[in-house]
Amino acid sequence: MEADKIKDSIKRAAQDLFRKFGYHKTSVNEIAKKARIAKATIYKYFDSKEAVLHILLMDYIKASVDDLVQSNTPDMDEEAHLNNLIMKTCRLSYTVCNEFIGWDFIRESTNSQDFLKNLSNELEEMLMASFIQLPGIRKHETYHQRLRFLIKCSKSIVFSFAFTSVSDSDVRKNFVSFQKEILPYLVKAAITV
Repeated sequence: MEADKIKDSIKRAAQDLFRKFGYHKTSVNEIAKKARIAKATIYKYFDSKEAVLHILLMDYIKASVDDLVQSNTPDMDEEAHLNNLIMKTCRLSYTVCNEFIGWDFIRESTNSQDFLKNLSNELEEMLMASFIQLPGIRKHETYHQRLRFLIKCSKSIVFSFAFTSVSDSDVRKNFVSFQKEILPYLVKAAITV
């Protein structure tokens, strides 16, 4: 197998296992077995299981952010459009936590907070780069700073769900509360000049 095929095989196997069992409950041995390669081969291409997870998440997030931005709804006003994009981004963050990482890892691992913080910062940069490219987005620095504030606040709140929610039901309640009680004020603050 050539290098790209091996890496893809590792990523596919890991993605399937992470979604099925969660990051915490999936071992490197299981990934190797599913990918039909030796465990050492994984370490030839990735420094750790966390590195495999990171690349999977970045691939998933990049594709999802591109889809979010491309699904621009031109009939929405600026406030509704930003509100819609932020909520879609929040759902994306939840999907990342729920399907790839797993709540057990998030709540129990000492590394998860640092991992999520780094992931969150990369997501912020991708969103800013994508938002700035949107047609109709104002192009001055103050507005970009306000957009960054909106994204920072939103992502901080959403990632905090992972650490404070006990069940999926709690997460859904937190999302509804965020959407109705917090997000409208954050969006207004971001677009008001």
